[in-house]
Amino acid sequence: MGCRGSRFEYRQRRRGHGRAEAPATRDSDPGPPGEGGAGLESGDATLTPVSIGTARFASPARRLGAALAACLLGAAPLAYAEQPAQSESRATREEVRTGARAAREVEQRIGLVRDPELNAYVARIGARLAEHSPRPDLSYRFQIVDMPETNAFALPGGHIYVSRGLLAMANSEDELANVLAHEIGHVAARHHAGRQKRSQRAGLLSALGTLAGAVLGGPEAARAAGALAQLAGQGFVASYSREQERESDRIGQDLAARAGWRPQAMAAFLDTLRRESELRPGSSRAPSFLDSHPSTPERVISAMRRARGLKVAPAEPIAHTRGDYLERVRGLLIGDDPAEGIFDGRDFLHADLDLHLRFPLEWPRTNAETQVAAVSPRRDALLSLELDGEGGDPRRTARRWLSENTVRVLRQGPLRINGLRAYRVIADSQGSVAYLTWIAHSDGWIYRVTGLSQARLAARYRALFERTANSFRGLTDAERRLFRLRTLQIETARPGETFRQLARRTGNAWSPALTAAANARPEHALLPEGMPVKIAVDRPYPSGG
Repeated sequence: MGCRGSRFEYRQRRRGHGRAEAPATRDSDPGPPGEGGAGLESGDATLTPVSIGTARFASPARRLGAALAACLLGAAPLAYAEQPAQSESRATREEVRTGARAAREVEQRIGLVRDPELNAYVARIGARLAEHSPRPDLSYRFQIVDMPETNAFALPGGHIYVSRGLLAMANSEDELANVLAHEIGHVAARHHAGRQKRSQRAGLLSALGTLAGAVLGGPEAARAAGALAQLAGQGFVASYSREQERESDRIGQDLAARAGWRPQAMAAFLDTLRRESELRPGSSRAPSFLDSHPSTPERVISAMRRARGLKVAPAEPIAHTRGDYLERVRGLLIGDDPAEGIFDGRDFLHADLDLHLRFPLEWPRTNAETQVAAVSPRRDALLSLELDGEGGDPRRTARRWLSENTVRVLRQGPLRINGLRAYRVIADSQGSVAYLTWIAHSDGWIYRVTGLSQARLAARYRALFERTANSFRGLTDAERRLFRLRTLQIETARPGETFRQLARRTGNAWSPALTAAANARPEHALLPEGMPVKIAVDRPYPSGG
């Protein structure tokens, strides 16, 4: 969605900063009677083009979404179809155009880390690797994507991305170089042209696209469904086959060696990711590099064997030691950015906006670019929270929306939700029903909670939709204390110290097992004196709300 006023412009200036920073400092109708759902009245149809609003859902100093909680298995907003036979130059031009479009989507939907020194470092490694690429016809670009997950991906035309989460988990420049080289391998082999999207994701897009399209229609439907698909880059990362992974391993390790980096580091990095993944099993684990780049013991062994047969070219490293590399990533934000809001179980909390909304327990949820949303386990209903403009009169905002949308109003009327003025509309369109609740928050902005389902299921979901909207309120003091900034810090091990002892001494927020995995050491090992150790440090989030 576009910006609406200077309140939202700061988000574009700040978006994607990977290192933690302190935030910036922060009508006429009578109020409706009663609490809860009283006062609904019947209404007539309004037949005009659809619009679901144009304001960014963000605070004055912080963005609400973009790092995206990765629990909803959404669908890709972009699909790369296999190209027909054509000349090499024409195919390359088309590939570059497709990649450029996708790169704009990445920047808009996910965000980039705006750290000049760190970006220059990654780009310098990538440029050295690209000099040896089997595709010299491409201009490669290397950027850091603002994702907490340990991930990397490539787009057609030479756009290569690594996440801030991956930079924090890597243990050396050699490992980072091998990851970048591996992604160059996918581009060089044109794997984007033939890869298939996961059926699970495609099924969800179909379900949500049909549902949202029935109620919203047109390009806004695609936008609503696309927001639900923004899962920390999953919309741009498809699974590769084992054969494609082997090919990229071969190309990538060869590139790394020719550019002067140890190809053995790829196997070491995959082992670190395996350990991290095992510590975050099941639904609590966000999608990572291993989800889109399937690894097997056989593949790791093959990578190790292949590396032994490669000669590393003499070249000066940029970061000479592991400690040098870690100093470059010190201070990176780890995990979700509290400035974007957090999930505490099923409760969405936003400190700067001072709001709470409780989603259904079993519904996968995502904090997307323009809305916070959840989809039913059966994929036949969805809920969303979004900002719908400035003001204090929810009735006026609702009436404006009705004048702009092609729906038939079934019921409408005022209510109060936890002391806040609200207005609710139940409407249908093309066989689907929408429960829309506008709420005037104390900060002078109006939010909309929307529930969508097929008409035949409206009775099943009505109470749940209303209960979700009625949970909107400000934060409690206890909820405010949940917001923490977690950053990557480097400590020096003392003689004979263990990870558990180091954690007690330094206040490390990671478990000993995760700390060991992040540092590529056995969990119960005695640490050598002077070893730089990655830890996670929490501090209170200085809310601007």
